[in-house]
Amino acid sequence: MKLSTKGRYGLRAVIDLAVYAEAEPVSLAAVAERQNISISYLEQLAAKLKKSGIVKSTRGAQGGYMLAKAPEEISVGDILRALEGDLNPVDCAEASGEAECASSDFCVTKYVWKRISDSINHAVDSIFLSELVEESRRVKNIVTCDGEKRGK
Repeated sequence: MKLSTKGRYGLRAVIDLAVYAEAEPVSLAAVAERQNISISYLEQLAAKLKKSGIVKSTRGAQGGYMLAKAPEEISVGDILRALEGDLNPVDCAEASGEAECASSDFCVTKYVWKRISDSINHAVDSIFLSELVEESRRVKNIVTCDGEKRGK
């Protein structure tokens, strides 16, 4: 499975909001600049994230975006599904549990797709935004052996 730029950029943007919008909303322009993402593309992603309840927006001079829930309550799976849709590696009704397929009686590959799908979903649902925020802070504060800080 290969994620599109929607999932990759959207995840980066949500992490950015979690880091920089703890106390007050952050403008999409600021996120776009820090993450090197087109503002118009980021607006499209923000609309999907807002619709799914991951972020919220405030209008006005001090307006912007921030998380709608605590980072401990938002999984990577929540973010990716809001942006990408389901995360199944193939379109297989039987493997996704949605319906029964006409070929299901003799299809052996459905077991492969189901196991891959279950593994992907388990992985992304067990990683929470709070963990990525912590990792982001750790990475930014790495100190080299000679005492110089690396990162931003």
